[in-house]
Amino acid sequence: MDRPQPPLDERRERLRDLERNLSIRFGNAVLLDTALTHRSFVNENQDPPREDNERLEFLGDAVLELCVSDLLVRMHPDFSEGRLSKLRASLVNEQPLATMAESFDVGSYLLLGRGEEASGGRTKPSILANAFEAILAAVYLDRGYDEAYRFIERVFGPLLRKDSPDPLYRDYKTNLQEACQSRFRVIPRYMLLHEYGPDHDKIFHVRLTVADILTATGTGRNKKEAEQDAARKALERIEGMVGTPP
Repeated sequence: MDRPQPPLDERRERLRDLERNLSIRFGNAVLLDTALTHRSFVNENQDPPREDNERLEFLGDAVLELCVSDLLVRMHPDFSEGRLSKLRASLVNEQPLATMAESFDVGSYLLLGRGEEASGGRTKPSILANAFEAILAAVYLDRGYDEAYRFIERVFGPLLRKDSPDPLYRDYKTNLQEACQSRFRVIPRYMLLHEYGPDHDKIFHVRLTVADILTATGTGRNKKEAEQDAARKALERIEGMVGTPP
């Protein structure tokens, strides 16, 4: 297969707007263009040949986890491994990544297939989060590790410091498990009830049970998101209980 071609002039001008938003100038515009190319677009547009952003997403996930881990260890020398892991998990996750993508207006630069466009793909958290990770990989490949590290520090640094507000994302499943083990000496169980919708826009329904103490249901664009929604509702109910043993 031929190598992907550089973006056309009109597309290149659009990408320069995003570069200004990111405060990063790419030497290889193809990398940034690929980071914003969803597989649905590639499936519908194969001439000239294009590559979707899934390989870059894979690399970006690793770059992000390494940089965030390094930043946490430097910023919090007194934190235990468990506390560091929990804080990292609160950031290296779909919702905060999607929120970061929204802050840079990444959705408006995505290349999507017609079906994905019609179903609101530009605002889907999973697509935005994946694109943001792909952008991190593009920065790493184009500008090197140091530049990628500086960008991640600039974007995520304020959320990693001790005096920052709560992280953008709460790991409700972990919090619920800890609460259930402490209060009830049991752990929650999750069961997928059903899923519906086309492959590119599925909705998942999950039921959570905590022994015979309580149940909750959740919905989401994927199973993990639905489980988090159910866990959030269960936590709210537990927090509202009166006289629950500690």
